[in-house]
Amino acid sequence: MGKVIEKVKLTSLFDPTKSVEVEAVIDTGATMLVLPQNLVDELGLRKIRDAKVKYANNKVEPKWVYGAVTIELKGRLGIFEALAEEAGSQPLVGQIVLEALDLVVDPRTKTLIPNPMSPEMPMVEILTC
Repeated sequence: MGKVIEKVKLTSLFDPTKSVEVEAVIDTGATMLVLPQNLVDELGLRKIRDAKVKYANNKVEPKWVYGAVTIELKGRLGIFEALAEEAGSQPLVGQIVLEALDLVVDPRTKTLIPNPMSPEMPMVEILTC
């Protein structure tokens, strides 16, 4: 499909004066928000827990998960945890963020768009028995 890159505003939930705008890869094959360690430090995010990370080459490593960060993307806002990668690595937005903000990648235009079924605000699905 090609690489989709979007501008994302990140703000520390613990210190709203700490905010940055970065270009992030939109990766529908990834699970979480991934930020380089230097950006995690700049935002003053706090360690929450550790997690095992499985990479595309099947390598598995323990990594720290930090929180919480507010993301503004395509006019939508949410609060998320972030997995820390090596300093200088590319920020990456995974499926948890895309689902929560109800954003989809349009394969025709290779752009990130609000869900056409709910363009004015995120839609939340609640499935009951």
